[in-house]
Amino acid sequence: MTQLMQVLNDCKTNGRKALIVYITAGYPDYQTTVAAVLAAAAAGADVVEIGMPFSDPMADGPVIQKAATAALKAGATTEQTLKAIREIRKTSTIPLVIMTYINIVLQYGKAKFINNFSAAGIDGLIIPDMPIEECDILQAECNETKLNLIQLAAPTSTAQRIGKICAKASGFIYCVSNTGVTGVRSVDYSSIGDVIKIIRQHSNLPTAIGFGIGSPEAACQAAQYADAVIVGSAVVQRLTDGGVPAVGNFVAEIRHVLDKEGKKY
Repeated sequence: MTQLMQVLNDCKTNGRKALIVYITAGYPDYQTTVAAVLAAAAAGADVVEIGMPFSDPMADGPVIQKAATAALKAGATTEQTLKAIREIRKTSTIPLVIMTYINIVLQYGKAKFINNFSAAGIDGLIIPDMPIEECDILQAECNETKLNLIQLAAPTSTAQRIGKICAKASGFIYCVSNTGVTGVRSVDYSSIGDVIKIIRQHSNLPTAIGFGIGSPEAACQAAQYADAVIVGSAVVQRLTDGGVPAVGNFVAEIRHVLDKEGKKY
């Protein structure tokens, strides 16, 4: 069992809603990335998802796209991201997940990418533009390095497809709250809640809702349906507006409200 699975399973067993925080690698620079990850961990995040900047981020909304563009202009690279992960691992054992796109993996070399990131201390991998029909191209390497290849389900996923997703998933199942891109918005989480009911018929893996969660209140609404919530654009916006201290304060606020409201779930 990976560190990622251990932490999420412990949360699930203890009835505690897990908090997964997204941070763009290299934005506004790598020193800030390391500091933001450590601040999020200290403030109560259970997992940190590190997004690798990409020129064509199909799943990312305007806030994360802007951050990724700025990071690329500042010189963000795969090697620099690896270096930052190693720096984080000097002082923190928090589970880390990489969110990237398949072109980055293939251009770098799939075996090299998975081996290097696993060795640096990454626990899981999310590739939103790689459907389950194509995930076998990475599965062998992920199995060898014990890297969780995380699958995504959406409100439009059929029951048959959810079964296939569950059969391929490891770590946790990323449940996309709506059919748009990332970004803070008002969301009716009951639709993805129906998907999660089907997921639980096929899998015991923890479920995490992402896309659209921008406040402690929204996190609590989503947490009624899932084992974990993923907060991305709102965290990146806090980093833009107020730097690392704002990230820590925001994460701490969500953690406090989740724990308080969690007693009612």
